[in-house]
Amino acid sequence: MVAVPASAPGGTAKPLKIVARVHAMPPEHNAGAEHMLVSMLRPLVERGHDVSVWLSRYGRTHKEYEYRGIQVVPLESRLDFPSAVRRADVLVSHLECVPPTASLARGYGRPMVVICHNTHRPTFRDVAAGGTALAVYNSQWMEREAELFFAEYPKSTRPERSLIVRPPVFADEYTTKPGKAITLINCNEAKGGHVLEALAERMPDQQFLAVRGAYGDQILPDLPNVEIVEHVRGEDMREQVFGRTKILLMPSSYESWGRAGVEALASGIPVVAHPTQGLCESLGEAGVFVDRNDLDGYEAVLRKLLVPAEYRLASKRAKTRSAELDPAAELAGWCDAVEGLAR
Repeated sequence: MVAVPASAPGGTAKPLKIVARVHAMPPEHNAGAEHMLVSMLRPLVERGHDVSVWLSRYGRTHKEYEYRGIQVVPLESRLDFPSAVRRADVLVSHLECVPPTASLARGYGRPMVVICHNTHRPTFRDVAAGGTALAVYNSQWMEREAELFFAEYPKSTRPERSLIVRPPVFADEYTTKPGKAITLINCNEAKGGHVLEALAERMPDQQFLAVRGAYGDQILPDLPNVEIVEHVRGEDMREQVFGRTKILLMPSSYESWGRAGVEALASGIPVVAHPTQGLCESLGEAGVFVDRNDLDGYEAVLRKLLVPAEYRLASKRAKTRSAELDPAAELAGWCDAVEGLAR
């Protein structure tokens, strides 16, 4: 965990009640948006604030539980969310839960934080619906896209303030000795499940890992050199995935950032990716970019990276980029911003 100062200029010494409303949470649901949220809420807990997350979808858990110091309230508990809103100092939401949460925030006069995970128009429309005290963008290119949206719709309501927080990855929680496999995490079509399958067929002498994702129809090849890894909890990624991975594939058709790639960089694992704007920004000089439709290109790059000398150079670039993405400063600014909303 990256230490975030317990107090900072502009902060507050009073413990706050911070209430988030989202559709799902780990350990049952493990996707990038949820782990970004957890990584942002953890330093608020470390500053002494009371942080709770209320779920909007039915799941398998019926009782409240604690995750990384955060109190999680399942929908099945049938507790009164509006009462929690009334007692809150700050509300947080993302994705599908933004509109109903924003409505309650306006009704009770509570400041609302919207975390934006993609550049799709509904995301920006929700931010611009009114009452957003703080919009958090996960990348510089997302912030630029938001500005284009507000320029196109000048009568929309801008958030009172915006902030960039790149999905925080605490490198020490992921660092391990790389393994031997070429890995894809979340094997749906959009993430490139078909690319993994094709490459495994082309490279029968190479071991592959296909990690079942949290959403989407999974393409899980039935091939002797492909091992299927079932859905993995975030805290188990180091051992079950990255400790067995030599190269990570990210042939995604869309990524607003690409948290899994940054997690891999912590161990010096090279990432071969489709050049989405988000992946180009997150991976930087460490990324090896090949169009997802160029299977010959992917195979050539992988075979080159499997040469020890080439791998060492790529691994060094990965570790350098991981160090550049240390989230401590951005998380301190995030905590200050949330505390400032309650003043």
